[in-house]
Amino acid sequence: MQKKNSVFIATSLDGYIADKNGGLEWLDTIPEINQIDTGYDAFIDEIDALLMGRVTFETVCGFDIEWPYKKTVFVLSNSLNELPEKLKDKVQLINGSLSEVLHIIHQKGYKRLYIDGGRLIQSFLKEDLIDEMIITVIPILLGGGTPLFSELSQELEFECKESKLYLEKIVQNRFVRKTQLSQNI
Repeated sequence: MQKKNSVFIATSLDGYIADKNGGLEWLDTIPEINQIDTGYDAFIDEIDALLMGRVTFETVCGFDIEWPYKKTVFVLSNSLNELPEKLKDKVQLINGSLSEVLHIIHQKGYKRLYIDGGRLIQSFLKEDLIDEMIITVIPILLGGGTPLFSELSQELEFECKESKLYLEKIVQNRFVRKTQLSQNI
């Protein structure tokens, strides 16, 4: 099975994944999007596990919902030492460099990963470890917040393989890494 690191995320029109206060309420500016199929379930069916950063993990834990993931979740953190008791059978803490973390996860048999969390995605991009990005653009300008992208030491070229329009206002693009300079570790 081929290794693959994928992103499935929403951004504002100006490229932010959270507002200036770290909030996500802006995602509900078009609530009817939650009533249609935007491909998330099909995406999840194609992955083996999730790898998320600590801030994203803590954000999800703060939602007033049951744990939303059926697949194994790895939380990459150098500061978190313990998981909530109710999640110990669903979540695994992991730390180290990205190459070490990927090696451990791959050794456990998980090859197709969903990478989630702003800083984690940025780190993966800096090391040219993202193979695919599905980015849903919500037509709102936040004017600041947590950006999806940060500076890179080199250009990374992606090809847009698919674009979809939802509700005549939300655009979703699927980008695939054009030239893989390094094989996934």
